[in-house]
Amino acid sequence: MAKLRRHISFLYLLHIFCLLLFVRGGFTCRAAEAEHSQDRVLFISSYSYAWDTVQIQVEGIIDGLGNSIVLDYEFMDTKRVDDAESLRLFHDGLAYRLSKVEPYDVVILGDDAALQFALDYREELFDGIPLVFEGVNSVALAERAVAEPLVTGVIETLSVEKNIELGLRINPSAKKVVAIVDDTITGEAVRQGLQQFMENYAGLELLEINSSQLTTQRLKLALKGVSDDSILIYITMTESADGKRYTSSEAIKLIADYANVPALRMVEGGIGDGLLGGNVVSMYQSGELAAQLARQIIMGRGEESMGKILDSPTMYCVDADVMEKFNIRLSVLPEETVIVNEKESFIQKNREVLVPGVVLVGALIVIIGWVTFDNCRRRKLMEQLQATGKILESASQHDFLTGIPNRSKFMADLKEQIDSKKPCTIMMIDIDNFKGINDTLGHTAGDEALQQVAGRLKEMGTDLLTPYRFAGDEFIIILKSSNSKIVEKTAYQCRQIFTKPFQLAGGEKKVGGSIGIASYPKDTEDMEQLVVFADDAMYHVKKSGKNDFAFYQPVSQDR
Repeated sequence: MAKLRRHISFLYLLHIFCLLLFVRGGFTCRAAEAEHSQDRVLFISSYSYAWDTVQIQVEGIIDGLGNSIVLDYEFMDTKRVDDAESLRLFHDGLAYRLSKVEPYDVVILGDDAALQFALDYREELFDGIPLVFEGVNSVALAERAVAEPLVTGVIETLSVEKNIELGLRINPSAKKVVAIVDDTITGEAVRQGLQQFMENYAGLELLEINSSQLTTQRLKLALKGVSDDSILIYITMTESADGKRYTSSEAIKLIADYANVPALRMVEGGIGDGLLGGNVVSMYQSGELAAQLARQIIMGRGEESMGKILDSPTMYCVDADVMEKFNIRLSVLPEETVIVNEKESFIQKNREVLVPGVVLVGALIVIIGWVTFDNCRRRKLMEQLQATGKILESASQHDFLTGIPNRSKFMADLKEQIDSKKPCTIMMIDIDNFKGINDTLGHTAGDEALQQVAGRLKEMGTDLLTPYRFAGDEFIIILKSSNSKIVEKTAYQCRQIFTKPFQLAGGEKKVGGSIGIASYPKDTEDMEQLVVFADDAMYHVKKSGKNDFAFYQPVSQDR
């Protein structure tokens, strides 16, 4: 019996020991998870969010980090203003903001200027914080960066060689390569690489259209003057000699409108808006890859990547509309080329189902050959009933007057968003003095105002934004984001729909709108309260002068 007790005691102590190990391991896991839930990443972009490639980078970073990591943004905006004073103001503002928030686990740096800034002020602002860069054109800058501890990143390797080869496939008789560049850091880095590569093409002459040294009018003339025996490559165009700062969309439009030859592009932004494309760096994949490196560092698995420079992800991508405009044959493109704006025939769209469909139809014809006229009639009736049902279902979810989704569809969509715990924002929009429009111009003019507001909201629609007719002269928007920058930008866009005059009763009339904004889960986790809060914010605007927007503000408990 004593031996048995000693044996049981030994087993008990062994059990306690194992349990302690398990609890310790469990505690460590839970602690790691707790820390992980508070992990913070700062993205510093050399440019602004309005720049198309930055938006694509941000999408990649968000997807690469996932939902468990807090992501904040800072924009240097060097495309618009790039001088010592602007840099000082950005430095001072960032230093102040960093002093007021929790420290970041990783800083992601977009493009050359941001990386240079981080290296210049590392000891002051980012001491001990790992740095991950992406979209950097200067190889020398990237190599200097990774020579320091806790730095890694993705370089933006623009394949000049592959794009010249593509240009020669499209235009075998080409004698010149015309590069659209400027005097920015990016332009100078790519210019040097282009000059080196051109040594391999003795039969081609390298020319430049330098927007930094041309007025807008002279730039247009230079673009018009590009001859048919040229390969035109758009690298960067952000400034003019007369001080104008070009946005990405302005640069692309100038090239598309005035160049008489197809323009190659080496990054994915702008393809689909008038540029042919080419072998492009995927800005989305670059951002996603940088975010994955940051995530690995946060999870303690980033040692192997430190001190290394990763190649940028590239692909061939061209615009079918530009191919058609310049009579470019598909056969001259590499097999792996991605075609945007491609217009597929019915057979191309459905080729995967047509063959089995034809076999099935043939079999059905044999089987139903003996079916009587009465069975055919019933089948047709059933098809008509199903089609009618679909029409009725669609009608029940859309507003008859404006054609946009109605209140019932809004409530269903909002419930789905909240039930899935996905952050979102709603914006209640009410037409100012709508009763006055009906009373003075008639109900037909009132209907016209509703239809025009709905049309302008519909033009804003994206995968993230859906407008609805809520009731009477009220509209409401679901924005699938609660990010403060995105919400504020969308609010300004909503206000902008009332800046252009409305065509009412045969003439132009000024119409205003009041907008109230509330976010889930920031303001409330209750769906009905969310609508009420947006409505309260909208009526606050009404009382404060109308034709503006306001965010929901909770009433103080002291009042």
